[in-house]
Amino acid sequence: MMEIFLMIVYVLICLGLIATVLLQSGKSAGLSGSIAGGAETFFGKKKGIDEKLARYTELLAVGFLAMSIIMMVFLK
Repeated sequence: MMEIFLMIVYVLICLGLIATVLLQSGKSAGLSGSIAGGAETFFGKKKGIDEKLARYTELLAVGFLAMSIIMMVFLK
């Protein structure tokens, strides 16, 4: 029963981590990225959602690591 519970939590954390990574906006590179980045800063684009997604990604990554260790110890 404990194995099933751990696997369900692990899969949910994995899916959440995948979703938060895919929802984040990419970092533009090159000349076009520097031009667009300057315009976004000038016109005051809000980055609230990107900061929240980055924080959720960090939390889910820590949860993923913790669950991996817990499963390695208990499901050996």
